[in-house]
Amino acid sequence: MIPLRDDNPSSSRPLINYLIIAACVLVFLYMLSLGSGRQGEQFVFTYGAIPAEVTGRGGATVTQEYPTLITSMFLHGSWFHLGGNMLFLWIFGDNVEDLMGHLGFFVFYLVAGIAAVLTHILLNPNSSAPLIGASGAIAGVLGAYLVLFPRARILSLVPFGFFSRFVYVPAIFFLPLWFVLQLVSGLGSIGAGEAAGVAWWAHVGGFVAGVVLVRLFARRRATSRW
Repeated sequence: MIPLRDDNPSSSRPLINYLIIAACVLVFLYMLSLGSGRQGEQFVFTYGAIPAEVTGRGGATVTQEYPTLITSMFLHGSWFHLGGNMLFLWIFGDNVEDLMGHLGFFVFYLVAGIAAVLTHILLNPNSSAPLIGASGAIAGVLGAYLVLFPRARILSLVPFGFFSRFVYVPAIFFLPLWFVLQLVSGLGSIGAGEAAGVAWWAHVGGFVAGVVLVRLFARRRATSRW
């Protein structure tokens, strides 16, 4: 299922959500300007989170690697990677920011993202592949959205064989299904190491962090609605 929009209007302008999206796009454009050669690769290895370096098993000074727990969230490997992440953040981030406030949402986003990165590192402590992408932090936003707006409906493009249909799916079904798919994929990737490609466990860790932490950041309750 591909989410297209929700039927959950926000009562305030999601400035932080806009700024995060803008930052991710600008960083990606800068990465494109570096090309796919040595400069581009060095940029990714400098600002991506490398598990072996963060855990001190790669020879680097561990404290120098801590900033990559945050910088890695703003890097993306392709237009598809960037577009998919920003679509989810655009749809779900505004409502979460509405209830948390600008500062609260920003802190929540970073904390959920760090939790996601640490989950990936915990399960891949010797990996030398840099972790990049906002999907772990965005997974935290999805977890928060599920708790705050379980009855909101998500307009989704659902494939049925050779055909597709537009269907409104309640968040209480859409988001747990998304989480289960990440969990199953994560379990299937165990033992694959760096060949896994997608950091499924970062998605799982971010989502769980969002569910657990949301009540600490939400300033008010959502209005119940079907």
